[in-house]
Amino acid sequence: MQGVIYIDMEKPYISTELKGLIEKCLENDRKCQNTFYEHYSTKVFGVCLRYSKNFADAEDILQEGFIKAFKYLKDYSGKGSLEAWMGKIMVTTALNYYKKKNLINKDIDPESSNTYISQDNLVVSRISHAEIIALLHELPFGYQTVFKLRTIEGYSHKEISKIMQISINTSKSQLSRANKALRKKIESIIVSEDSLLSISELA
Repeated sequence: MQGVIYIDMEKPYISTELKGLIEKCLENDRKCQNTFYEHYSTKVFGVCLRYSKNFADAEDILQEGFIKAFKYLKDYSGKGSLEAWMGKIMVTTALNYYKKKNLINKDIDPESSNTYISQDNLVVSRISHAEIIALLHELPFGYQTVFKLRTIEGYSHKEISKIMQISINTSKSQLSRANKALRKKIESIIVSEDSLLSISELA
């Protein structure tokens, strides 16, 4: 057997069925690996899409991510959500995918830029999650990456600085600029919708 799954029996976070599936995957049981892939690929593909520039890249990232997942599955402790653990692997895989293409740091401003970050987050009550993701994809790649890591995935600026190999101040600056750009886009959409609604009410 290639690895050991350590389970805290006082705080079981993993079912017996899942534990057995993981163990079979570690033994390179192709059928079980396929079952594992079919179950989790649909759950984490959304993460791949969030961090990719297009659908084809997302599919490549998913495949690379699962290769890493099977390689490091022995390190999964059984504590916490396996789906969340898989999601982190997909995020890392996506960032490495674009680092190879020299796209990650292309849009990052010099680290001397240190913009104050307002605690008042985006007012998005009238904008769906899908619309926000679509708007994010219109931003420079560096802006959207920091925003997703901080706001969607919950990484700290310290963690982001290590992942993206930038300073903490640069990470904060990128988040601030992404927030401002998104707020401007969202306000523009809301104004347009309100204008159309007023016109329809007058008709």
